Amino acid sequence: MQRLNFMLAAVESPAACAPRTTQAAGTKVLSEDFGNLADSPGWVRINRSIPLGAPWCQGDPDIFPAQAGPPGAYAVASCLSAAHGVGRVDNWLITPTLTLSGPTTLSFFTSRERVDGFDDLLEVRYGSGSGTAAASFDTLLASIGGAVDFPAQWQPWHLDLTVDGTGRFAFRHLGDAARLSHVGLDTVRVVTRLPEPTSRLLLADGLGVLGLLRRQESH
Repeated sequence: MQRLNFMLAAVESPAACAPRTTQAAGTKVLSEDFGNLADSPGWVRINRSIPLGAPWCQGDPDIFPAQAGPPGAYAVASCLSAAHGVGRVDNWLITPTLTLSGPTTLSFFTSRERVDGFDDLLEVRYGSGSGTAAASFDTLLASIGGAVDFPAQWQPWHLDLTVDGTGRFAFRHLGDAARLSHVGLDTVRVVTRLPEPTSRLLLADGLGVLGLLRRQESH
């Protein structure tokens, strides 16, 4: 059974997007800068928009540049997720399957096209296991935009949670295509507190000593 508690916070500077001090001893299990989205290992793109249009794509520097790295090094979803920009958008970008253990931080940056009059919405979801069905992501961690304006410049976000087991995060762009522009995602990091190698070694040594004592007692 997984334990899951979470908290999302926007932060004002890129430096603040680093893992918090309490998780400094953690292990980075995901680091993605989207230099080439199509070749990003383990990432899954599923477009459930009606009618079907484009999935999450490589960033377009003519719309806005990446948060870091080459100008087009980010992931983008748009109104064109529904064919010709007409219909209902429901476009998913899903991380690889990750092994999480205890205090965990998901951090990322979002931005959108600098145009007025749109209601972009990006959901951040979590699902246990390795599945990619929409129903698998039954934990809504955050909603960015929608009734509140989506940031029109790169904004860092922190999501702190406590979870044990394998799972995936999903970024879901959704809404009426006529009300959506272009949203970007960049610099995705996941840090979790996996057991230290020394702890595992000490545990193994302890089990070995215990086994030896039991064998001696049996003679």
